[in-house]
Amino acid sequence: MHTHKQIPIIYNLFPRLAGTMPDWLRHAERAVDMGFNWIFVNSILYPGYSGSLYAVKHHYRINPIFLPKDRKKNGMATLESTLKKFADMGLWPMMDLVINHTSRDCPLVHERPSWYVHGERGEIISPFVRDIINPNKITVWDDLAEMDNSDSSDREGLWAYWAELVKYYLSLGFKGFRCDAAYKIPAELWRYLVEVGTSAAPEAMFFAETLGATEEQTLAIKGTGLHYIFNSSKWWDFEQPWCLVQHEKFDKIAPSISFPESHDTSRLAADSDGNEAVQRQRYAFAAAFSAGLMIPIGYEFGFKRRLNVVLTNPKHWEKPAFDIRHFIRRVNLLKLEYPLLQGEGTLQITQKDPNVLVLERQTEQAPGKTGWILVNKTLDKPATVTLDGIAALNPNHRLYRVCRDESPRAGEPLPNKTLTLDPTEVALVMETGDVRQEDKGDTANHSSRNKDFSTQLREGLGFSLP
Repeated sequence: MHTHKQIPIIYNLFPRLAGTMPDWLRHAERAVDMGFNWIFVNSILYPGYSGSLYAVKHHYRINPIFLPKDRKKNGMATLESTLKKFADMGLWPMMDLVINHTSRDCPLVHERPSWYVHGERGEIISPFVRDIINPNKITVWDDLAEMDNSDSSDREGLWAYWAELVKYYLSLGFKGFRCDAAYKIPAELWRYLVEVGTSAAPEAMFFAETLGATEEQTLAIKGTGLHYIFNSSKWWDFEQPWCLVQHEKFDKIAPSISFPESHDTSRLAADSDGNEAVQRQRYAFAAAFSAGLMIPIGYEFGFKRRLNVVLTNPKHWEKPAFDIRHFIRRVNLLKLEYPLLQGEGTLQITQKDPNVLVLERQTEQAPGKTGWILVNKTLDKPATVTLDGIAALNPNHRLYRVCRDESPRAGEPLPNKTLTLDPTEVALVMETGDVRQEDKGDTANHSSRNKDFSTQLREGLGFSLP
């Protein structure tokens, strides 16, 4: 059976939009129906005065806005029960691990002042980030207090505090951590926490968030034991070399997770003026580009309102602009079934074409196999690509037009010479007979969650479904 460690397909349940913990379950069911195997819940710990999810005031109390009225005093029990229900659905839960800072009104500021960074006059320092493109632009989070994880005079006590936090939330049922601002934490501390976490729960996974990090800062994560990093492929225009250069460099650190949008970015549907084809393109590309992938809640419906860690609430649930759940499920199951789409792999452009990206993919998960990712870069017109550099003469290769709802499950024969792609279309070329047989049980578990949904898929909307 496939393991979550190998193929993380993550649904980000943004709790401020989802509501209270009992409300999370219907969203989790939808995630299961779409073939996700991880569910990431942003920080749910008790916040400071700003109300921001990432300004943690109490590390062992739950933010009351996520608890029903009758369970305000039973936060941890409610969380533990919810996590068990996630696991019973087949979802591994992931939480935010925020150890770079606390809220400024966190009791630790006064109880453990040596754990914090202080200025020349003894004042608490707030964390900040310098814009990579414009170094003169600095963003300061003045509701936060920065931890001194590197040079605290009581570093041993501080690190022990974080270690107990990791062990506690693993004991409640979390299986992984999104390591917020991972590049701002000493590598030695990450090595320690990964060792603590995996000793307490061998299956535990640590995912490094590096949004805004320089290349040098990201490379410094190498050797920490962090299992995955999040990549920047969302911003690739399919032409400039930086994305493939980073892919090769960062592969030496850890495999990566792609995302077409996240809770930290604008919504893709807003950026594309509600273009469903772009929504499909970027998800299919993310699935094929790297080891894992992630979307936030609402991506499947084309939500446009940006998620906000202070202001978002369940009333911001939008009327769906479209519904691409069937498409997302097909792509997810294809990734689960084909080793060529798993692992970080090696990528190279094998054909220069002004309108179509022709990206060759190889991976250790499918030794000796080669596949291709074809992307029509144009938004408003079809594009024709020659297949000279693609295995057109190999009868074992099939064409998977994943963006088309009517695509055959097992792909279709490759045309002899040329292929015309729809506007924004992503197509995959892979060898048949390469299905990961041990994953059949896992995809069967997913398909059994919702009989009506699975029936629709079996009527021609899915790939290689059991």
